[in-house]
Amino acid sequence: MALAEEDIRFIKAHLGEWLAEQSLGKPPAVYELELRERMVRVEEELKHQRELMRQGFEQVDKRFEQVDKRLEQIDKRFEQVDKRFEQVDKRFERIDKRFDAMLKRHDRQFLWVIGFIATSAGLVISAVRLL
Repeated sequence: MALAEEDIRFIKAHLGEWLAEQSLGKPPAVYELELRERMVRVEEELKHQRELMRQGFEQVDKRFEQVDKRLEQIDKRFEQVDKRFEQVDKRFERIDKRFDAMLKRHDRQFLWVIGFIATSAGLVISAVRLL
């Protein structure tokens, strides 16, 4: 069964109204305004989201700057610790020199004591033989 030309024209003329009635019974003009309002709200929300993201990125940048500053402070502390270690090394070198000097003195004293004992023993033995 084919539709008559008049039926097709009638359907074309009323199709928009019927679709508008099916979409919650709102006429096309009201439906279009509602769509525009929704689009505006979506655009505003997107703008708000972009702003929130921008703020988040700024906070992350600030946090990275703080971390960089802390790392610089840590580097300075390590430099100070290195300087202290150098000072401690110098002190140990001085102490080593003192110990070396002290050992040389003790060695000399030991040789003097051994010499004194040997001389004394020799004198005692000579004195015993002569008597």
